[in-house]
Amino acid sequence: MSTSQATGTTGSNTTISPGGLPSRRNTELAMLVFAVLIPVFAYANVGLAINGEMPAGMLGYGLGLGLMAGVAHLVVRRFAPYADPLMLPIATLLNGLGLVLIWRLDQSERLVDPPGAPNQLMWSALGIALFLAVLVFLKDHRILQRYTYISMVVALVLLILPMFFPAVNGAKIWISIGGMSIQPGEFAKIIIAVFFAGYLMVKRDALALASRRFLGLYLPRGRDLGPILAIWALSVLILVFETDLGTSLLFFGLFVVMLYVATERTSWILFGLTLALVGAVAVASFEPHVQSRVQDWLDPFHVVRETGNANQPAQAMWAFGAGGILGTGLGQGNSDLIMFAAKSDYIFATVAEELGLTGVMAFVLLYGLLVERGIRTALAARDPFGKLLAVGLSAAFAIQVFVVAGGVMALIPLTGMTMPFLAQGGSSVIANWALVAILLKISDTARRPAPAPAPSPDVEMTQVVRS
Repeated sequence: MSTSQATGTTGSNTTISPGGLPSRRNTELAMLVFAVLIPVFAYANVGLAINGEMPAGMLGYGLGLGLMAGVAHLVVRRFAPYADPLMLPIATLLNGLGLVLIWRLDQSERLVDPPGAPNQLMWSALGIALFLAVLVFLKDHRILQRYTYISMVVALVLLILPMFFPAVNGAKIWISIGGMSIQPGEFAKIIIAVFFAGYLMVKRDALALASRRFLGLYLPRGRDLGPILAIWALSVLILVFETDLGTSLLFFGLFVVMLYVATERTSWILFGLTLALVGAVAVASFEPHVQSRVQDWLDPFHVVRETGNANQPAQAMWAFGAGGILGTGLGQGNSDLIMFAAKSDYIFATVAEELGLTGVMAFVLLYGLLVERGIRTALAARDPFGKLLAVGLSAAFAIQVFVVAGGVMALIPLTGMTMPFLAQGGSSVIANWALVAILLKISDTARRPAPAPAPSPDVEMTQVVRS
């Protein structure tokens, strides 16, 4: 037998060739170019529509966004060379278009709020800085598994802290430190996903055991239901004391999704949805803020009939209707009539009016593609903790998009959360850049070629004798 044949026989023992998958970093770079050029073109479009000339800050905006994207790409190329090539360009595109939409609303004479685009650009830079820090200092995502119960304590502290600060627009979701406001729930969703991944990796076999059948559903043993009921009770308490419907839905929905993935039992989905519905109905029966949200959802135009003035849900509905299929064009809508929430909770209404149903579907596809790449990362991960963590982070992102978009479109009651990367909010953009960084680290580990097996002297001697 020839030497090449012997080498091929030995190499067939590995499932992944030493060459491995291509890193796709050049593909990522090419897509990043488009991810920067598209927002710059949109920025110019807004300036021409409003003032009839190119905006003065267009060059600085393009250079700033391009510099942040370029640095992020170089760090990914160095510290996560086999990571997914689509996540960074999609996040950059969403962040860049979000800056354009906020700047477009800054130009409105009806909004008296201070300009939001400069602050959002600063928060975006801080978010990318945290993104880089995660890539550089988190050597392996499995290190996070060591902090399973510590992450639970930290997440609970972050969720409880807003109770001790004044409510903003009816909900206690902010903490104010030195004149700067932070929304801790945005960071808690990542830390909770770490805790759930570590906890379910250990307890998934016990939770998968069904001991009784109730109303056609297989339920686990009573002692294993304890953590589920505790999580449900905690989400209800958050809703009661902070009147934060969005975080409660995200918190409980994330756990149910990860529980289903860990145990592969459909009964957990039905059981979780039942608990969520019972808790929401119970709280809505006595909490005025939640009641008003539900009333606005059931009848968005009741304020128009009663007072003659349009409230925010009605203005959002009119924005969607005015946009039609192709929209009125960037800078040529009237979504600023939504007033103070136009840049945050209702920024998706600006997308609907000025870019139309086509633009709405484009953004939904971008979000869906980012979630799909996260799920693909979970499928490719080689360790159970990485699989559960990737699923959890992707589910948290997907649930937040659904809750926000569904609230603006009146599919569900409005929750007060912000659209990831798109809406004005420093906590949101920073936390979501950190979320993408962790997914990239898991993806890099999953796609990294397995090391070639060490040559065995016995095998080599046998091949020489046979030849």
